[in-house]
Amino acid sequence: MTQIFFREIDKLKAQLLAQFERVEKAVELACRSLIQLNPLLAEEVFRAENLIDEHEIDLQEECFKIIALHQPVALDLRFIVAVLKFNNDLERISDLAVNIAERAQALKELPRIDPPYDFAVMAKEVQGILRSAFEALVHLNVSLARHIMAGDDAVDQRHAANFRRVIENIQAQPQQVETLLHYLGGSRYLERIADLATNLAEEVVYIARGEIVRHQYPHQMQTDA
Repeated sequence: MTQIFFREIDKLKAQLLAQFERVEKAVELACRSLIQLNPLLAEEVFRAENLIDEHEIDLQEECFKIIALHQPVALDLRFIVAVLKFNNDLERISDLAVNIAERAQALKELPRIDPPYDFAVMAKEVQGILRSAFEALVHLNVSLARHIMAGDDAVDQRHAANFRRVIENIQAQPQQVETLLHYLGGSRYLERIADLATNLAEEVVYIARGEIVRHQYPHQMQTDA
């Protein structure tokens, strides 16, 4: 491959990492908006979404351009295909951040109640998973990526517990059903963000090893020295 190709790959990496940081910030703002019931923070998330959408299109076009001009193979082609998948998942995470911010705006207009579960704890956990996926990408750290994948069930279990708590609260306080359902939505959106962060970790393994791990269960995963 030519020096021009490698420069374009470096540019692609820089674009992807910048997009990751935008999305990570949007998730952080969305979570704070719901914890604080702060509509101003929610508005920041909505503004960020427009920029993320624009860069999602730019990144996709850059990938197609490199493929068309340079016809990469093996590791280079795997990387570009993975970037396309990363790009799509990051945009979906951004959409989920918007959904959380919308829940914050809605809750601000409803009577205050004690949250049925600790959203802040779950948010911190999910943001940690997203940050770990970012680190796994930056360093192509397969061990970290596999660790993220192996821990995927923990957030699912937390959401299931939150679901049960919300149902119990609805039964005890049926007049608060609208508020409680907004909190349930917040938990569901966090769970989906964690799922998509796990997808990102799977793509790290694909880039580094050429191994497709989407349909593997934790006990089927190889360990890395």
